Amino acid sequence: MDSAQADAYLRRLGARRPARPTDDALRELHLRHLRTVPFENLSIHLGEEIVLEEKRLVDKVVGAKRGGFCYELNGAFGALLTALGFEVTLLAARVYGDGERTGIPYDHLALRVRTADGGDWLADVGFGAHSHLPLRFGERGEQPDPGGVFRIAEAGPDAAGVRGSAEGPGGAADLDVLRDGRPQYRLEARPRVLGDFVTGAWWHSTSPRSHFVQSLVCSRLTDDGGRVTLGGRRLTTTAADGARRERELEGDAEVLAAYRDLFGIELGSVPVVREASGNS
Repeated sequence: MDSAQADAYLRRLGARRPARPTDDALRELHLRHLRTVPFENLSIHLGEEIVLEEKRLVDKVVGAKRGGFCYELNGAFGALLTALGFEVTLLAARVYGDGERTGIPYDHLALRVRTADGGDWLADVGFGAHSHLPLRFGERGEQPDPGGVFRIAEAGPDAAGVRGSAEGPGGAADLDVLRDGRPQYRLEARPRVLGDFVTGAWWHSTSPRSHFVQSLVCSRLTDDGGRVTLGGRRLTTTAADGARRERELEGDAEVLAAYRDLFGIELGSVPVVREASGNS
């Protein structure tokens, strides 16, 4: 990403270029990203190809003013942070599902970010409802955040009896990321590259077992710390205190207006859930 592309990305976020890659700069960019760039899986149901290449991701998030799911959002955000002088490492994770079993390999992409202040952070703008601010990577106690109380802990066995590995630098063990006491995902310590996640992205965008294939979602953090989510035609507004309001939108025009006015996404037609093309 060159300087002009980074400046365009910052304009998308409504942020100024930080003078240095500091802890405070990372916090601001992380929060602005969550408020501006929606978590969405519309490409799967619009028949759009998902390509895990930096230029394609930045073109989508910045040029087309779209969002994406974890591989796209954290992939693009990691490229921006790198261009701004942060030290960024891509990490793979397996998301916890029902029964606290972990999902497929390369289920999720998160970022380890080091700053000029010496900070070492877990940044994640691609997990939907999660921490609003980066989490201290080396901290093993509770980390209060507007999104909940988070904790990063060394991984034990999951519900299937699978233990975390020790395959990271220096034999570092896998880590569990917990929110309000519930495990969210199991993070591997080994550095990855964007191309490693191609199979995971393919599975999530084609398999009938993928919840991204089974449903539509478009969601972002609001300026007051709440969340607005459009799932198909159901619009859900969640306040910072957890109070929820839901209503069904009537007609394609109202759905398209919601995408435009609430998420900044201009669509020519309403996306509908497509039949999965995969068989696994």
